Amino acid sequence: MILSSKGKSFITIMIVIALAALALRISIHEIVRLSIQQNQSAAQNTLKLISIAMENYSKNNKGVYAENFLQLTQATPAYLGRNYVKDSPVRGYDYDCPRMDAAGYSCIASPDHCRLSGEAVYSVSTGGLFISESCDKK
Repeated sequence: MILSSKGKSFITIMIVIALAALALRISIHEIVRLSIQQNQSAAQNTLKLISIAMENYSKNNKGVYAENFLQLTQATPAYLGRNYVKDSPVRGYDYDCPRMDAAGYSCIASPDHCRLSGEAVYSVSTGGLFISESCDKK
């Protein structure tokens, strides 16, 4: 059976479309992967920033930690430039500090959507103890 020129053109178009779809899928996967890496890096850095602010506040206040973000953001000079808990989500991560009292703190950064905006949950607590675990476990 001999294909007509219309049949050859149709097959060529289908091959080009299939290759374009494959290239697009690979590109989208890479873009999502890079976005996840950037979000995770930003979350880690933000928690470290919060921890440093809390530790510096404690050093300047005779071992007493800040009990809320207002004490960190409205001090002169400010220990933090923004309230990450109030401003959540930030770059695909939600921030929460379930413990902020005079004796210490505990803050968590978790992705908005596990495996889409991030793959890990990060936490930091008194003394700068930093922990990371897969978001699948939460």
